[in-house]
Amino acid sequence: MEKFGDIEIRVIGNYGNIKLSPESYDIKEISLLLQNVEDLLYPINKKDRPLISYNLEKGSVRNVFRTGLQAVISLSAVLTQISHLNSIDFLELKTAQAIENIQALSIQKNYEFEFRTSLRKDNELELRITPQTSFVRTKNIWVDAELYFYGTLTNAGGKSKANIHIDTPDFGSLTIDTSKTFLEGQEENVLYKKYGVRVYGKQNIDTGEIDKSTLTLLELIDFNPKYDDSYLNALIGKAKKNWNGIDANEWLFNLRGTYEL
Repeated sequence: MEKFGDIEIRVIGNYGNIKLSPESYDIKEISLLLQNVEDLLYPINKKDRPLISYNLEKGSVRNVFRTGLQAVISLSAVLTQISHLNSIDFLELKTAQAIENIQALSIQKNYEFEFRTSLRKDNELELRITPQTSFVRTKNIWVDAELYFYGTLTNAGGKSKANIHIDTPDFGSLTIDTSKTFLEGQEENVLYKKYGVRVYGKQNIDTGEIDKSTLTLLELIDFNPKYDDSYLNALIGKAKKNWNGIDANEWLFNLRGTYEL
């Protein structure tokens, strides 16, 4: 049987001259918090995530979320590390963006956000975000990069903004901006065929993480992964000439820096 845990986000502040309570907490702000909590708990795989239930309680405003215990344990560790380092540069992109969004709301509304989990029996505070804190990413860790992905093209088009969707084995489904002119110039149907894509996007220089929201198509590459036995044998035949007279074992020993005792 799956175990569950709780995450509490207490919001302290005022709505005009009225102290925040469940009765004075606007539904729009509840919606924003709900969206960001999902990214905090499950930044990568939302499709198969466990149920997240929600309850709004008094105590200024206490937003209480219940979900799988493993996610609560992970989030507790993340919150503690954020508080310890006073930084979010080490976080995965979606998690960092969720913290930034809550920080922005804190400044905009003059709210304080207090994070606790059910793992702390003494109800100890794990993270506080206030108008005076500055939980934002260091901008210079994200650099422009040229990236390559391979997969199946599952969608192409868009009424106001053209893009393609490619399903990749390593990064899941990616949405890549392109131009209507490019799509109009395709002479054959590109859907459900395997392609490589050369794209422009932002990449974290510390972690290598890719900001999937910044991808722009540079080139669509025909990709045929079919094994060609004759082509491979031809390459082996060419390489044999260069290896005449070379002891492969000795070459490997020298390459690895390995010594025989």
